[in-house]
Amino acid sequence: MTGTVRTGGPRPLRADARQNRDRILAAARDVFVELGPAAPLEEISRRAGTGIATLYRRFPDRQALMRAVVLDALAGSADAARRAAADEADPFAALAAYMHGVLDIRTAAVIPALLEAIPLDDWEVRAVREESSRLVQALVDNAHRAGTLRADVTFGDIGMLVVRLSRPLPGRVTRDLDNRLAHRHLDLLINGLRAIPDPAAVIGGPGLTLADLQALRPDHG
Repeated sequence: MTGTVRTGGPRPLRADARQNRDRILAAARDVFVELGPAAPLEEISRRAGTGIATLYRRFPDRQALMRAVVLDALAGSADAARRAAADEADPFAALAAYMHGVLDIRTAAVIPALLEAIPLDDWEVRAVREESSRLVQALVDNAHRAGTLRADVTFGDIGMLVVRLSRPLPGRVTRDLDNRLAHRHLDLLINGLRAIPDPAAVIGGPGLTLADLQALRPDHG
């Protein structure tokens, strides 16, 4: 808060240290998505353009790095939801903007990749996750109230669609092409989420709510 003097907690990072940290997190996100939680840390430092010693100065071990990646991804998802709500007056457009935004930061790809490797009941992870979920649920609710999102589309539908589209395609598909295809396919799916095309069409299978998804998480209960 403005005017508050903080006497505890970590010191703010210098600009160069912060840039190194951001590069490491971005590289770690991509490497963990591609190779899983056991990916070589040397590959992460190579892609980040930093030495392995720099990586270890910022993150003392693999667990600390994975936790930081998940926290960064969840914070990015929350930021994408806030930006979408602020930038788009139309609720459906805001929801669509959020979905495209999280594709770019690969939130929905990295969290499933690390799901079994870090404790999601960590208080900080839980707090950021709940804030992100609250903001996305608000986007869904606003689009429902506006009558532009199909009434039977749920929070779980939105989240799982983005997860499926975030997974890298197999074969010799470059990262750039993979990303452009994901956005194209998301545009096709978004059109199917609209209430206008055919509101009477029945969607098969279960529509999972936020509560349903929380019940499926490993840390539930």
